[in-house]
Amino acid sequence: MSEKQTRVLAHEQILQRIRRIAWQLYEEFQEEEQLLLAGIASRGHTLAGLLAAELEAISPLRCETVALQLHKEAPLNQPIRLAPDPQLDFKEGCVVVVDDVLKSGSTLIYGVHHFLQYPLKKLKTVVLVDRSHKRYPVKADFKGLSLSTSLQEHVNVHLEAAPYQVIVS
Repeated sequence: MSEKQTRVLAHEQILQRIRRIAWQLYEEFQEEEQLLLAGIASRGHTLAGLLAAELEAISPLRCETVALQLHKEAPLNQPIRLAPDPQLDFKEGCVVVVDDVLKSGSTLIYGVHHFLQYPLKKLKTVVLVDRSHKRYPVKADFKGLSLSTSLQEHVNVHLEAAPYQVIVS
């Protein structure tokens, strides 16, 4: 790591936060049989997969993960897609939109907006890191870490392969 980078979460700390969020989700959805975790591609989808594995280890919930694919810089210019198409019928179901970092809120709000066209039973949001630089009235229902950063700093979440880490540069 260079001098300008600071590790704010190491591998074990990330796993602990994922476990805690999984327990919170189980508490929220304990009456349900199934749950759709829609991770915003790509790191949000990776995080959704880690959460699903933890949820299935601690609960009877049947979890399915999908990648919520949207154009982050211009989300209105291209249609939002779910990949693969979910096998669960999430209409009248429960959906959790998952992303790695919440900064301005635009990506999360457009991800949530996609599901508002369906009559859901419940819709929640999860982020690993909340930076609190919101431009939109959106919040994460569950978060791993609230982090005060400047707008010039960048939060890098590395979940592709162990060891996982979150670095601010």
